Amino acid sequence: MFKPLEKDCSQIRMATPDDLAAILAIYNEAILHTTAIYEYEPFDRKYIEDWWSQRMTNDWPVIIAEWNGQVAGFATYGTFRARAAYRTTREHSVYVFEAFRGKGLGRALLNRIIETAREKGVHVLIGGVDANNKLSIALHQSEGFRIAGHLREVAFKFDRWLDLVFLEKKL
Repeated sequence: MFKPLEKDCSQIRMATPDDLAAILAIYNEAILHTTAIYEYEPFDRKYIEDWWSQRMTNDWPVIIAEWNGQVAGFATYGTFRARAAYRTTREHSVYVFEAFRGKGLGRALLNRIIETAREKGVHVLIGGVDANNKLSIALHQSEGFRIAGHLREVAFKFDRWLDLVFLEKKL
């Protein structure tokens, strides 16, 4: 069962198409200001609509965290590798808008995506986290993920090389 949020947060729920603008804003904030996403250019409306369609077609969850009625973060998962034998392994993502970090939303979203994955028969969840994101790595480890690999200098963003850490959790 997922852990409850602080009393001020209104809810964790499944996303609807009405949430796409907020999801897009959260993604783009992460692209422009963090190394949480190894992209350079913000996503556009078509990208997020295609992203949503892919998730709905594949029955991949999109989970929203609201804080006092505002979409503050989301979690999802998708393909880990596009080969048949990987069909019960999924790579997940958790993003929280900057203004709402430090309120327990990341943990609540991570717990809900774990719970949802388990219910849908996922065997292993994988997370790819920038090696400098010590808070995300620690959060994952506190929820039973273990470091499965450290890839050095595999991305370049903000004029520096970035390392990627893979974390795994057997469900």
